[in-house]
Amino acid sequence: FVESTSRPSLTIGSTAIDFLNTKTYVAGKYEWGEISVTFRDPIGPSASQAIMEWVRLHSESITGRQGYAAGYKRPVELEMLDPTGVVIEKWLLDGTMLTNVGFGDLAMDDDSIAEVTATLRFDRAILLF
Repeated sequence: FVESTSRPSLTIGSTAIDFLNTKTYVAGKYEWGEISVTFRDPIGPSASQAIMEWVRLHSESITGRQGYAAGYKRPVELEMLDPTGVVIEKWLLDGTMLTNVGFGDLAMDDDSIAEVTATLRFDRAILLF
């Protein structure tokens, strides 16, 4: 269902160490950035339904019940394919949760495929190959 996404990115902080009239720097904490994913939403199987089921694990809109991280955080695999469909790069996004979901715009005069967008926040990304 994935139509487009970006690969993981990270920001490495730096910590200054002062000594007399100079500074040296060492690597500080790093943080993985969020990624946006656009899904095609065919009639069957429905990407909207699959995403909404995951949303309901985060927070149930009808009852207001919040979910536990152990229930809604998931491992997500991101694969890059070559032109023949062979996986040439694979990332494991560990501890992934949703932070934003959009079910797209619809119009009677537009014959394009319906889309769902989601923003994913993850604890760590592991490049497997």
